Amino acid sequence: MNAPDPFDDIRHAVRRRFGGAARLENIVVPTLGGSNRTVVFDLVEGAARRRLASRQETYVAPNSPFLPSSDQFRLLQVAFAHAIPVPEPVFAFENADGCGHGFVTAFVAGETMPNRILGDAAFADIRPRLAAQAGRIFAALHAIDPAEVAFLERYADSDDPITAQRARLDSYDEAHPAIELGLRWLERHRPPSGPRRFLHGDLRTGNFIVGAGGIAAVLDWECSHLGAGAEDLGWLCTRSWRFGRVAQPVGGFGARADLLDAYEAAGGTRIDVEALRYWEIFGLVRWAILNVMQAHGHVFGGRRSMTFAACGRNTSMIEYDLLMTMDGRYD
Repeated sequence: MNAPDPFDDIRHAVRRRFGGAARLENIVVPTLGGSNRTVVFDLVEGAARRRLASRQETYVAPNSPFLPSSDQFRLLQVAFAHAIPVPEPVFAFENADGCGHGFVTAFVAGETMPNRILGDAAFADIRPRLAAQAGRIFAALHAIDPAEVAFLERYADSDDPITAQRARLDSYDEAHPAIELGLRWLERHRPPSGPRRFLHGDLRTGNFIVGAGGIAAVLDWECSHLGAGAEDLGWLCTRSWRFGRVAQPVGGFGARADLLDAYEAAGGTRIDVEALRYWEIFGLVRWAILNVMQAHGHVFGGRRSMTFAACGRNTSMIEYDLLMTMDGRYD
């Protein structure tokens, strides 16, 4: 008896759109990814060949703060139409495909692993350019009319990101005094409100592909929402995303001035260092709460995983960084 074809669902979805003669070749399943199944393959139509990537949701946590894949695909379409560097969206899965929730995009070659981007000699000439590139990408993204992504209004982070984090933490009924202190600090030091922008919400080292020319594609749009542009930039500068290269506050590869100057030069609103620091502290609070969520899911939510179990310990490390940053001991 022949073993079942693990890619039969994707083959069916492809043939529904490209005809019965379309076939999949050179199939690869990347090893990374805890909540999604990623499959990379060649779509072959006669003499034409195209490298594509399929992303399918395999688990959605209760009360998940992440956008469903259908909304992520819509965001990719908007970003691609505005020449933001993203993988070209090809099609979203439908019920008739039997693939669950997900979508297919063009494959973009390059590196995503933070330690390689930040440490390998192959990227030595590219690293100094990444902060300015990120600034220009943020400026282009934040220039998009929020009306084009008005459906993001229904998500709590678009209404009030601080209130959203507090509600999220309270839902787990765990004592985290350091996070509570961080939330209180954020509430007492709120910057003046300004125009709301279309935010990526999770653009940081590890969530973009680096190629020969620098940032080739921005990935993982499940945290997108509407908010202050400085929130996006502060998230990239949050200490957790420096991966030990703490002297390079922008993602472990650059200086804040390079990021901020490039953002302003590309049309973004001028952001001062103090405003950026506010959102860096917010980033630590938010990242700590997301780790609480993952660890809680491992213990109580039926989502058993060594990766998610490790988030319990990671929460304590982020809390320490949060306290040191609020106290001014960490830059």
